[in-house]
Amino acid sequence: MARIIGAVACSHTPTIGFAVDKHKQQDPVWAPIFEAFAPVQRWLAERQPDVLFVIYNDHVSSFFFDHYAAFSLGVGERHAVADEGGGARDLPPLAGHPALAQHIGRSLVADEFDMSFFQDRALDHGVFSPMSLLCPHTPDWPTPVIPLQVGVLQSPVPSARRCYKLGQALRRAIESYPEDLKVAIVATGGLSHQVHGERAGFNNTAWDAQFLDLIENDPVRLTEMTQAELATLGGMEGAEVIMWLVMRGALSANVRKTHQSYYLPSMTGIATAIYENLASPPVAGEVRRHQRHVEEQLAGIEALEGTHPFTLETSVRAYRLNRFLHGMTRPEHRAHFLADEEAAFEAAGLTPNERALVRARDWRGLIHYGVIFFMLEKLGAVIGVSNLHIYAAMRGQTLEAFQQTRNAPGALYSVAGKDAAPQTWDTSSPASSLSSKSP
Repeated sequence: MARIIGAVACSHTPTIGFAVDKHKQQDPVWAPIFEAFAPVQRWLAERQPDVLFVIYNDHVSSFFFDHYAAFSLGVGERHAVADEGGGARDLPPLAGHPALAQHIGRSLVADEFDMSFFQDRALDHGVFSPMSLLCPHTPDWPTPVIPLQVGVLQSPVPSARRCYKLGQALRRAIESYPEDLKVAIVATGGLSHQVHGERAGFNNTAWDAQFLDLIENDPVRLTEMTQAELATLGGMEGAEVIMWLVMRGALSANVRKTHQSYYLPSMTGIATAIYENLASPPVAGEVRRHQRHVEEQLAGIEALEGTHPFTLETSVRAYRLNRFLHGMTRPEHRAHFLADEEAAFEAAGLTPNERALVRARDWRGLIHYGVIFFMLEKLGAVIGVSNLHIYAAMRGQTLEAFQQTRNAPGALYSVAGKDAAPQTWDTSSPASSLSSKSP
């Protein structure tokens, strides 16, 4: 089974990334940052975790306020570097660990955390700034990363208590994963700082010291604090230290701290720490009980013939093709596809199998491959095929035979809007006049 070997906690200020990119190792102003991270880098090199679970917040780089979730888990295969307003840093992308991420996602939802999941979203300095000093990265990073983005910028934000409980659920998730993996938790953010308004530049070194003591020895006391109380003591943006409580909740009640540092060069108290996990192995049937709990909602679904749940695993596996078909909601993508399908396939990097499925309008095959139905109806709307034609094809029936099973056998419809191509089924032309690519 997977196990948590310990945790790293560190600030994620862009100061760190700047110092790395500008080669400030010998500059007396910046050298303490490199010195603070050196023991952490050695610990990771010695312990060689198989996966890093990184808790961070995005700084409105990849997550905007059109959809801003409390907890967003990255389940994709790779994580690129975000452009934060002047070009992305010259760093390689991070590999993900989709299998473990999917298990964690299922487990957290089973434990009643309403998670959001993301793929194909770049990560900003909340991850890459500390990662620059946690691991060597030439030519690639040594360890896959699972990112958890916590929505701490737009109130209401998750409470400190909720973050701690999420950490406890995270421990159950990791310890119930069947593969023998060593997982290290990386909590980022803080310490005291405020970067907006008339209070910009606020710091509180006394609070920073107290927080470091509490997160190690009495984290439950921190869970009682409100966002306003955290902001009063540590600055409004410094209240992001609730992310450390996710990490602390995932560890044993008692931990062994093997390293701690603190440095305040400018706007943010920069801290690093290493906590060895002292958790005992799961006992009796604990793991299997939790696995059954995770599996409960879809248990028996395989007995439903012709039913294909769209799971996180399916989403990751068929992401490229679903993204291509979702592009039918954009006028320029629709136009490109209708003008030259092959060129559109090439631009999207579709595999030969994916291209063949779309060329053939193989509706059932697309479902089996992992395309969600609502992408099929978008494609149908673009090429002039009704939903009913697609339903019939998925069942292996002619349209006429399928319609005889409906209460209104003459009803045809689609999601096509005002800019759609002519819908031949919606004219006086018989259904047989549809192109040979239609069902």
